[in-house]
Amino acid sequence: MKELVGIAEQIAAKLIARKQTIAIAESSTGGLISAALLSVPGASAYFLGGAVVYTRDARQLLMDIPDDAMKGIRSASEPYAKLLASQVRQRFATDWGLSETGATGPTGNRYGDAAGHSCMAVAGPAQAVFTLETGSGDRQANMDAFASTALKLLLQNLG
Repeated sequence: MKELVGIAEQIAAKLIARKQTIAIAESSTGGLISAALLSVPGASAYFLGGAVVYTRDARQLLMDIPDDAMKGIRSASEPYAKLLASQVRQRFATDWGLSETGATGPTGNRYGDAAGHSCMAVAGPAQAVFTLETGSGDRQANMDAFASTALKLLLQNLG
């Protein structure tokens, strides 16, 4: 968590200086991204909210993404990560949206992705998407790696 907080502190400084806000939609990180951002004092100035979107029901209820909008898109993919980042940004009316979706392990997911597969996206003044493959089935290590990579992707795009 210390590495995550260190990255979050850099993000917080940029968001606070710019008076910008963010919302998070995360899946296989289980709230680690949000926890890192919220662990920085003054988080209420930039963090407007987040959701752990781990299931189809959560996607529909928390993100208001119906099955129709998922035609041709599957979870744990770059198009889905982009959709989540854009949707969380819109729902919270923030400057930035950050999302993560993947397969932490110890086994892969039902879509054929191996454990250690994660897609993350940034929506805002800059747009980005990234896929990480750790090659590991270590669930907790993957959760940390996914959260760290998502936060670094955001930091890079904040400039």
